[in-house]
Amino acid sequence: MADPADRPLVLGDHTLESRLLVGTGKYASFEIMKEALETSGTRCVTVAIRRVNLDGTKGASLLDHIDRTRYTILPNTAGCFDAKSAIRTAELSRELLATKLVKLEVLGDEKTLLPDPVGTLEATKELVRQGFDVLVYTSDDPRLGVRLEELGAKSVMPAGSPIGSGQGILNPNAIRILLELVKVPVIVDAGVGTASDVAFAMELGAQGVLLNTGIASAREPVRMAGAMRDACRAGRQAFLAGRIQKRLYANASSPEEGVVGSKPRA
Repeated sequence: MADPADRPLVLGDHTLESRLLVGTGKYASFEIMKEALETSGTRCVTVAIRRVNLDGTKGASLLDHIDRTRYTILPNTAGCFDAKSAIRTAELSRELLATKLVKLEVLGDEKTLLPDPVGTLEATKELVRQGFDVLVYTSDDPRLGVRLEELGAKSVMPAGSPIGSGQGILNPNAIRILLELVKVPVIVDAGVGTASDVAFAMELGAQGVLLNTGIASAREPVRMAGAMRDACRAGRQAFLAGRIQKRLYANASSPEEGVVGSKPRA
């Protein structure tokens, strides 16, 4: 019987076979992007609405290279620095893509790209009111995550580290606390640099990982996509299996009882 904790990842009305969500920016070409997405095993890809060419007369669009029968498209509000523009971008995405899914990003400034907590709360409240399934990019503050869940967010998505920094998860204890406090899926988003970062996030108990730069900017994006896929699966299985307790001293892996010449236990 399958472990009940290993049920598929559910985001709004969508049930995903893969817990790895992958972005579509920064690739050298649409062809490399397409191959990397296929290799990653993802079933959900993010699209920055403000950065997509929506005018078919100006050449091929990113959306022309995404098989919507294969992938769930998760539009995001990347590039929005206030609640009003994020809400407007989400409304546009719903009209263009016929989906109520949205990854909400309300950024504080262009240098750090850290989420603005006040604007994020404001936009979440309004988009939930409008019937969106809101997945929220946020800081790793556990209490903020609780507030977002209370407002109706379908997923809380804490940054492991700043967007595109490749630093991995800088504050794992905050993620652990967040996982204890909220019931909606926690998806680590931003800062992933390599496969071990993905595995670590999943071993902490995160229900998924969203990344873009870690694949798109790798020396070999397609090969890295495969590594991220395998790390996500391995990390999830390790979490479900349960790691051994850490000890200060050695603990023999071979039993001593019944061995000729073994030292009797006190």
